[in-house]
Amino acid sequence: MTDSLFIRACYNKPTERTPVWIMRQAGRYLPQYRAIRSGHSFTEMYKTPELATEVTLQPVDILGVDAAILFSDILVVPEAMGMELRFIEGRGPVFSEPLRNELQVMGLKEVESNEALSFVMQAIKNLRRELSGRVPLIGFCGAPWTLATYMVEGGASRHYRHIKEWRFKRPDMLEQLLSRVTDALIDYCRAQMDAGVQALQIFDSWAGLLDEDGFEHLALKYVRKLIGAIRRPGVPLIYFPRGGMLWLEKLGDLGAEVIGLDWNIAPRRARELAAGRFALQGNLDPTALYAGEEQVRRHTLKMLEGFGRGRGHIANLGHGILPDIPVENARAFVETIQSESAGFRNTEQAV
Repeated sequence: MTDSLFIRACYNKPTERTPVWIMRQAGRYLPQYRAIRSGHSFTEMYKTPELATEVTLQPVDILGVDAAILFSDILVVPEAMGMELRFIEGRGPVFSEPLRNELQVMGLKEVESNEALSFVMQAIKNLRRELSGRVPLIGFCGAPWTLATYMVEGGASRHYRHIKEWRFKRPDMLEQLLSRVTDALIDYCRAQMDAGVQALQIFDSWAGLLDEDGFEHLALKYVRKLIGAIRRPGVPLIYFPRGGMLWLEKLGDLGAEVIGLDWNIAPRRARELAAGRFALQGNLDPTALYAGEEQVRRHTLKMLEGFGRGRGHIANLGHGILPDIPVENARAFVETIQSESAGFRNTEQAV
């Protein structure tokens, strides 16, 4: 798949148009997904390779996106480390016993991904067979800081009191946790690559909780270690630090081929800060897809204009697609990129 639009764009190579995919593209906004979900729990879906394969393929067939992303969850790694995970309707993921002390951190298991997470690897193998080269397959993981936040808070939080207390009161304990999570992620990402993913995205969903010093020492420090350990020729890495756009210029030496953008930065400004050091992915506000189809097209064109002429842009939303977005609006977003982006490309010159 090195000649695919998506892979070429990841490496800042010329493309005849902008490739496009959507975070959470296999999800509840699709009636076909809801039909399967009605008979299975979320956990059952991502732990059953046949179901994970089926829902991963749905947006490729329905929307015609330029890449598939594995249907799974970032919290499979803490679960494999021994934490009991439940998904509660209306609350999302919840750990029954959040980490509260050093003894619990020391008790976390080392992860052998090919055993503990064999269902993920089997889904990847199934998908490579079913996709048969149509589009690349993206694997993913949560970033160390984001996973640690979930593990300490126990789920979504209003004030993130516990993880912030660890940062300032017990930095030694937090660093120990981040190191252990990073080691588990190294094993997990390598296993995904061995199984066949052709790109990998690192989701740092809670990067925006940190100030500049915290972003450097609690997020980037461990992402650098992760990226350094898993880099592999021909498999581009994408880092998406949601809420971390203030520090975009810090990411030039991170080692990721692509930086994902949320909607809190103007595309032109992102281009200036990237300065050609990495490709960019994003960044339409997901709520723009609530507008009518014509308005979605207009918002999408404005985004393309913002990124301007040049290589190294992958169209996406600034975060995951929302569950009540009309399918026709998601399709309008994808089709506008695919039909109109050639007019914004200049394959002879990178910006």
